[in-house]
Amino acid sequence: MQPRDLSDHVAYEAGRGIEEVARELGRDPSEFIKLASNENPHGPSPAAAVAIREAASSVSSYPKSAHTDLSAAIADRWDVDPSQVWLANGGDGAIDYLSRAMLEPDDDVLVPSPGFAYYGMSARFHHGDVREYELERAEDFAQTPETVLSAYDDDRIVYLTSPHNPSGSTVDLADVERIAEETGDDSLVVVDEAYGEFADVDSAVALLEGRDGFEARDDVAVLRTFSKAYGLAGLRLGYAIVPEEWADAYARVNTPFAASELACRAGLAAIDDDEHVERTLETARTSREYMREHLDAHVWPSEGNFVLVAVGDATAVAEETRERGVIVRDCSSFGLPGCIRVTCGTEAETDRAVETINAVLEDVAPESREVSEA
Repeated sequence: MQPRDLSDHVAYEAGRGIEEVARELGRDPSEFIKLASNENPHGPSPAAAVAIREAASSVSSYPKSAHTDLSAAIADRWDVDPSQVWLANGGDGAIDYLSRAMLEPDDDVLVPSPGFAYYGMSARFHHGDVREYELERAEDFAQTPETVLSAYDDDRIVYLTSPHNPSGSTVDLADVERIAEETGDDSLVVVDEAYGEFADVDSAVALLEGRDGFEARDDVAVLRTFSKAYGLAGLRLGYAIVPEEWADAYARVNTPFAASELACRAGLAAIDDDEHVERTLETARTSREYMREHLDAHVWPSEGNFVLVAVGDATAVAEETRERGVIVRDCSSFGLPGCIRVTCGTEAETDRAVETINAVLEDVAPESREVSEA
């Protein structure tokens, strides 16, 4: 007996952790810093850490009240109805719920390339097909309406990423509105705002609710996560905000108690921890500006908590940088073999990363380094 044919499926390649790299190299973990997975350099929200400890004795119970309370808190934050908040096991869990709610067998989803691999993975898990629109390096990976719409062919879901991973580019709300307006009545535009807190653009939730001069739409959904700005990546807590007209589909597609008791309690504490979030955002702004100014390579403008860097041979540079104690992301898995992605760290981590990468570029790839219009 065998599972169904999975030959078209690809495995998600996560960034490698310190313990994993240290074991492989036979080194002490304290020698390394990890700037490969866009995690929060300040750790979790302190308020969330307290909530986790206090909630530990209640994990024998299902998280019904915590689930309800967190949905209400998120709804209050975004001024939407709680039924529009689809809590999930990370942002990828919310993607799965949208796939379950939207896709019939052989429906297409349209995804950016390069982009987050799980958009397509989730579609295939749910017997859908995947099509791509290409984002151009020379155009700073801009997700323009023309780029998206020229590739569109009645796809059931159209994914936009703002800020985009791995480049850090964003999408203006007027452009999201135009894409939604010019796609079919049966197409849902999903705006992934996993890094939205770091960006100087308004959330696409305004399009769902008809705010800021936009008309309310029933063909846009928004993804958010507690992994980045709130520092709760290890708890796997995310959510979708969906149009009110079909919010009740959640009860038919979600797993029982989609987020754990600990995750819900941590989320309830973190969502009000403005001090931690603001510290995190300021660190990201400072770090990405420093890397743009001081890395001896082309660095794309970014509104995420990371930067994309053109280095010529990404695998060689990433491997040598790792040998010298700084773990960065080789973007070959994104289809960008000439680029690495570097997470915004603390001041000390950013200084070390810049010094190390520059030294590696000088030693490993000076003849193939891409600068200016990479």
